Amino acid sequence: MTAYSDLASHFGRIAALSNAVGILQWDSDVMMPKGAAETRAESMALLHVLRHGMVTDPRIGDWLAGAEADQSLGAWEKANLREIRRIWTVDTALPTELVEASSKAISACEMRWRQARADSDFAGLLPYLTEVLNLQRQIGQAKGDKLGLSPYDALLNDYEPGGHAARIDALFDDLAAFLPGFTQEAMAVQARRPALEPLEGPFPTETQRALGLRLMAALGYDFERGRLDISTHPFCGGADNDVRITTRYDEADFTKALMGVLHETGHALYEQGRPQAYLNQPVGAARGMSLHESQSLLMEMQACRSREFLAFATPLMREAFGGAGPAWEPEAMWRRYTRVEPGFIRVDADEVTYPAHIILRYRLEKALIAGEMALVDLPTAWNEGMKTLLGVTVPNDRLGCLQDIHWPSGGWGYFPTYTLGAMTAAQIFDAACQADPGILPGIGKGDFIPLVTWLRANIHGKGSLLSTDDLLTEATGRPLDAAVFKAHLHRRYLEEA
Repeated sequence: MTAYSDLASHFGRIAALSNAVGILQWDSDVMMPKGAAETRAESMALLHVLRHGMVTDPRIGDWLAGAEADQSLGAWEKANLREIRRIWTVDTALPTELVEASSKAISACEMRWRQARADSDFAGLLPYLTEVLNLQRQIGQAKGDKLGLSPYDALLNDYEPGGHAARIDALFDDLAAFLPGFTQEAMAVQARRPALEPLEGPFPTETQRALGLRLMAALGYDFERGRLDISTHPFCGGADNDVRITTRYDEADFTKALMGVLHETGHALYEQGRPQAYLNQPVGAARGMSLHESQSLLMEMQACRSREFLAFATPLMREAFGGAGPAWEPEAMWRRYTRVEPGFIRVDADEVTYPAHIILRYRLEKALIAGEMALVDLPTAWNEGMKTLLGVTVPNDRLGCLQDIHWPSGGWGYFPTYTLGAMTAAQIFDAACQADPGILPGIGKGDFIPLVTWLRANIHGKGSLLSTDDLLTEATGRPLDAAVFKAHLHRRYLEEA
């Protein structure tokens, strides 16, 4: 066997192990009984240690040297070597005992977070989250020393390869200056329109689920390779060719869960569209979380909150719930789904105010990793930031700093990819619609084939063949440009309104 084939075989086994971890994690979040938490934590820790051992196998360095000297390799194989070297360099920075300690701390913190969130009990979560944060600081420091990065940039690199806080600071500072005034303009436009009539419930969970499944199918989700379930925090997970999504339901309001399903379907379409020939190789992986978030937000925000989609979907909603009257007309549904209103909850936030939620989390996690603020001060800093950025007064920690699972689950450095993803989504959707003028008319008929076909060719099927910047430039003609996102907001909330 050649050095390259040795590497490919080895990383194929790593992928198989990662798939097992993915299904166990999904089970932990969806259906594992509470009494199994400690045993599951031990199992997950062992699997993470085994995976770490495989990724840091001493043979990999020799295999890489041999494979990189092989002149017969094609573009995909060369890109795979680049990704393998990146992963190997990062993982060899971490001692096994740190990987094991982090896995156990995360499992314990996630389980405690569920109860803490329900009880609005930050004090009860604090010792668990403190342990996770301390270990994340150690991980960031170890990776940063190896990569020549700050601890925060080293953590960010796990989710956004090549990303840097300095670039994000500039983008987010620009948005933070732009959004307050724009939000007021959009709300002033809304205020001039007649009040929306309420949608009268209740909306049974099973009916919501059936409607969600119907629209998932319209978007192109492959039910032979995935499923829909309920969890405390909606997510997309599972394994290769077993891409599972979750949502949470409110029988008083179906609109949130429905858009949540469509959001996670966007993630799932990316996963289901990755290149099958390289599915178990690093080059076949999704290209970072800003690209991943762009695909969920492209489906939810760009496509499914458009007038075209809601003209198609509103009659299906009306039929499912037996609705009647002006509140159930497509224009009313469009106004409901594009309503701008500052609120407490990130996952329920509208497209205009959502970036403020992310800017706050980004600034807080950066300060926490750097040791510039104490974790015990997080609720106060959170509430002050929400008042400054969104003008709302947070009533309790359940609606404040306890609402997200990311920090308890070790996802430090993840948050900025949401708003990077929103900007990327606007740019990709704009490019797709220019390339194929049939995309929006198709969405208006519930036909997502033109859009998904374009995404498969230009985003999904590329895996990690290119860097994020190169992929975006190749697909849209330019690197990330916040002006496209701003133009989209202006068009939807000021011009179309």
